[in-house]
Amino acid sequence: MIVNNLTLCYQGKVILAPMVRVGTLPMRLLALDYGADIVYCEELIDIKMLQCKRVVNEVLDTVDFVTSNDRVVFRTCERERNKVVFQMGSADAERALTVAKLVENDVAGIDINMGCPKEYSTKGGMGAALLSDPDKIEKILSTLVNGIAKPVTCKIRILPTLEDTLNLVKRIERTGVAAIAVHGRKKEERPQHPVHCDIIKAIAEAVSIPVIANGGSHDHIKVYSDLEAFRQVTSASSVMVARAAMWNPSIFRKEGLQPLEKIMQEYIKYAVRYDNHYTNTKYCLCQMLREQLETPQGKKLHAAQSSQEICDAFELGSFYEKVTAELAAKTTTLQNNPQEEDDQAEYADVIKMAVKFDKRQYPPQITPKMCLLEWCRKEKLAQPVYETVQRPVDRLFRSVVTVSGLKYSSALWDKSKKLAEQAAAIVCLRSLGLPDTQSPLMHKRKVEEREIWNDRENEEGVLPQGAPHKKPHLTLGP
Repeated sequence: MIVNNLTLCYQGKVILAPMVRVGTLPMRLLALDYGADIVYCEELIDIKMLQCKRVVNEVLDTVDFVTSNDRVVFRTCERERNKVVFQMGSADAERALTVAKLVENDVAGIDINMGCPKEYSTKGGMGAALLSDPDKIEKILSTLVNGIAKPVTCKIRILPTLEDTLNLVKRIERTGVAAIAVHGRKKEERPQHPVHCDIIKAIAEAVSIPVIANGGSHDHIKVYSDLEAFRQVTSASSVMVARAAMWNPSIFRKEGLQPLEKIMQEYIKYAVRYDNHYTNTKYCLCQMLREQLETPQGKKLHAAQSSQEICDAFELGSFYEKVTAELAAKTTTLQNNPQEEDDQAEYADVIKMAVKFDKRQYPPQITPKMCLLEWCRKEKLAQPVYETVQRPVDRLFRSVVTVSGLKYSSALWDKSKKLAEQAAAIVCLRSLGLPDTQSPLMHKRKVEEREIWNDRENEEGVLPQGAPHKKPHLTLGP
């Protein structure tokens, strides 16, 4: 059997289960605060993750995986680095491996979702759909086990018969996974159906790797002591908690549950500190409030349309103002002093000016890039080459343009790649003594127009005082 060099132990642990929309960074950190040993992120689809790049966010002190339109798909931080398991939705071994390699240095383990019965997961052959394709299960898990250094696990549901279930978990064990999480229900069963503790127990007795019992929130887990009772009745190595933790993350607290008001305020503080989108924050708080949604506070939460309004509903308005001001000040500091030494070395041979492109200052359909390209063609030079970088701290851009062997760049950073390139073109044009507010060809024709007018004045003499200056009309070619 192949087994990775593991750093994450799955024996005797209490674990936050992966939950869509719930298992984001604020909830994971809160669960860790209250005693969770391991936390799983919400299921993230491989195709979406393949669109992401890794960005170090120096303002929040996080690592973000961000799409091209700046949407944060996965955010993590140093605090949870050795505790967080990245759960992936995938039906393709190579895609799964590519994503695992993208995130493995920032997480403690990789998990493949093989238990979600929802259509958004199964329609792509992921989640519970994999349970009917053991060959694909084996290929995905084996590829991951052999391809990354972090422990690999999977989360399954039970099959229609005990025999089929045991055959499947034994096959999974042979791939070299570190543990198997088992939701003790069939894929068609829902939370109101009893969890099959006897099936989880049979699985735990049939394999030698840790089995993580899941599915006890409805009937078994109400307080911390119930976690151990559920573990014993299933003979599992560890217990994974979903809805009981969603309702009150202090379920992991040995000393007992904390008041819901305190829990919600702590959750909101994490959400603000880590710039969690207010719709996600609101959703999680609604899951905690449940039957209290019709209270005055619940109605304020329901009406909230921003993080600030959520904070106001929970008497955290001053906290919101303080933290957002601190983050804004940190952003400003980092923008003004961005990796200064590296910057100076990298841009030592670049001609710089502090300029920005403002399209309002230019005629329609005329840009500095167009002007520079036209001038290069006229001078029979190679066309300008632009190299643009994005700064991780604030995702701003700076571009360097190379013309005739010399490099030019704005000293200022811009909010888009296009604006940064236009600013670099302005620096080049101005350094060469060329106008950047109109095409060089148009500039040449205007010079010729003035010269013709001056010649005519010289020929005709000085015009009488007050006589109108009627400049000749020149038809500009295309």
